[in-house]
Amino acid sequence: MDSDDTLAPALAACLERLAAGDASARDRIIEICSERLRGLAHRMLARFPNVRRWDDTDDVFQNAALRLHRSLGQLTLSDPRSVMALAATHVRRELLDLARRHAGPLSYAANHGTNAGPGAPDEPGRHHVDGLADDRDRALDRWTELHAAIDRLPAPDREVFHLVWYMGCDQHTIARLLDCSPRTVKSRWRAGREAVKAQGNRIF
Repeated sequence: MDSDDTLAPALAACLERLAAGDASARDRIIEICSERLRGLAHRMLARFPNVRRWDDTDDVFQNAALRLHRSLGQLTLSDPRSVMALAATHVRRELLDLARRHAGPLSYAANHGTNAGPGAPDEPGRHHVDGLADDRDRALDRWTELHAAIDRLPAPDREVFHLVWYMGCDQHTIARLLDCSPRTVKSRWRAGREAVKAQGNRIF
């Protein structure tokens, strides 16, 4: 994996190759981002047990990486910060899609035997345990609202929030990516956290 000191230059070099028509640069970008994508998938998955029960980190990582690879062939990205933001967005979308899939009343998760209790004596089979569907719906609502709250942040705070919380970058790396001081990064990160908390999301 590229270190924090080489992350931005490595991504910038790949973007130049991609702009020049070198499609293999997409693979290199995925390689550069892979450990961060995997770490992000792991952290976010831990916060959503109803997805974690059925999918593991590799499932989320692989699907998010495929999404990112496709987007790199469709979009023109100008700088490393755009790549990082796009990677975080795809992990988030993958998790939300998995959450919706598992929350449906006809889903495998909703009808699995471990979600059910014994049926009535004159009713063969099983019945669903009361409250499980409601719990899934509430968890999905909270998760969706969290991301909506992040998306409502002012653009500078939102960008820092993505890089810290989603991608796991340290503040000095972010300062280099955004061409600002670590102090500015720290201030924007604090402002973003406080704004998300003020909207009723207790994630820290």
